[in-house]
Amino acid sequence: MEIIVKYSGDFEQFISGLEDIGVFRPVDLGQGFAVLDISADMISVLEALPLVEDIELPKSVFLNNSVTPPVSCPGLPDFRRSLYSGAGVLVGIIDTGVDYTNREFLLPDGRTRIAAIWDQSAQGTPPPGFFEGAEYSREKIDSALLSADPFSVIPRTDISGHGTAVAGIAAGNTTGAAYASELIVVRVRSASGEDEKTTQLMKALRYVITKAAQLQKPAAINISYGMNQGSHRGDSLFESYISAVSREWKTTIVIPTGNEGGAGHHYEGRLSNGEELDIGFFTAKGIDSFYLSMWKNYTDIISAELFLPDGKSTGVINRYTTNTNAVADGLSVTSVFGQPSARSVFQEIFYDIRPAGGTIPQALWTLRLRAESIVDGHFDIWLPTIEQVTADTYFTDPGDTLTMTIPSTAAGIIRVAGFDSRTGAAAAFSGRGTRCPGEVLPDVSAPAVNVAAPSLSGGFDSLSGTSFASPAVTGYAAQLMQWGIVCGNSKFMYGERVKAELRLAAQRSRDINYPDPSLGYGRIF
Repeated sequence: MEIIVKYSGDFEQFISGLEDIGVFRPVDLGQGFAVLDISADMISVLEALPLVEDIELPKSVFLNNSVTPPVSCPGLPDFRRSLYSGAGVLVGIIDTGVDYTNREFLLPDGRTRIAAIWDQSAQGTPPPGFFEGAEYSREKIDSALLSADPFSVIPRTDISGHGTAVAGIAAGNTTGAAYASELIVVRVRSASGEDEKTTQLMKALRYVITKAAQLQKPAAINISYGMNQGSHRGDSLFESYISAVSREWKTTIVIPTGNEGGAGHHYEGRLSNGEELDIGFFTAKGIDSFYLSMWKNYTDIISAELFLPDGKSTGVINRYTTNTNAVADGLSVTSVFGQPSARSVFQEIFYDIRPAGGTIPQALWTLRLRAESIVDGHFDIWLPTIEQVTADTYFTDPGDTLTMTIPSTAAGIIRVAGFDSRTGAAAAFSGRGTRCPGEVLPDVSAPAVNVAAPSLSGGFDSLSGTSFASPAVTGYAAQLMQWGIVCGNSKFMYGERVKAELRLAAQRSRDINYPDPSLGYGRIF
């Protein structure tokens, strides 16, 4: 299994001798982070090593995908009026790959605008420092384009079309803001076809930033993935790594806030001393797993008890009974009463529910919380994202704040919400931020409803979802970086400086107080 490790000192010193405890294929991610292959029974041995600072298991991440069916293309976006094209700036696309044969990514003479592709699931030669997938250079892509059968030279690197759409919105010849940028593309996918993991995104980021530094070109990078498993406070190793590498090289990282705004997957509450609170939620028909991830202040002493749809209890968990496994009615329920980490004073109470066979029943469940000793009392609970459990899984009384998905909650990135260009209002599905406890807000918002994007058919679709809002901002960031770095107007136009310029340029309405939990500092384009 893969794990994320934060270590101290030199990488070579850190990995020396690790093979003796069953560690293989170590990948140095920089900034003191690494991904290791290790057997589960040896993790405790790894934890005891002097240079190991922290360990985190990988989690599944999901595309912030289209939330409405495609309709006919409504036309080109207005941001094409810009005088800048992203020339001299790399656009990184960490997604489902790209259709490299699509004319949106070709020069007028038929050569590619793509500097490199890393397909993490392909068989071939991986990039230096990595152990999976195949890397395809510009020369290899051009060779494939000259072939009568390009896909016999380089196999298809995008099956779903999501990555092609995202790349086209950011940097397509027709639809992209950065239509003169070169692209670096990573297809995030395991060879086994399992869910994409946080470790794969971390390796993809390391690859893009390393490649950009080698080419000595600034990079605007788009990551249209998200999940709900975590505190949403930017304190996981996954989020910490993204924040750390956002300060490397001349890098700007752009991430959408997700499609959880109206999903009903977040519950926010506050407990008082002695209070008992029942929280209801429905599960959809046909799902094969789900989880609850609750986060509270460690100083608050509470217990939790989950009741199955037929009223059976899975048992009480608290600071004394920290882990339970229950099997009833064909369901397996694992619960963990977690502890604060070296990075966070907050405590997770986690439930993982899976059927022994078949699927989870469509039904009403109840989580009961009992408050014993309360100092703060505030808590948050998240269900999986809509892409995992559909819109028919939801809390009976959900909250409407902090529905941004991880890793849009990381620091050092540009957080992009979505709005409807027809009305100027925030899209109903767009992830919302919060000011309490702690400010976690979008930076800007971009069109997320009926966005024109290239399709695998060679034509154009009109797509909706925050996946298709963030690449527009990625393209606009590349334009700013061209103006600043390439043209010499501001040599340090990347990272937080680009964020500040985007916030300043955003359009604001007189009847809204900014920064707004739905729109951030305003609308771009």
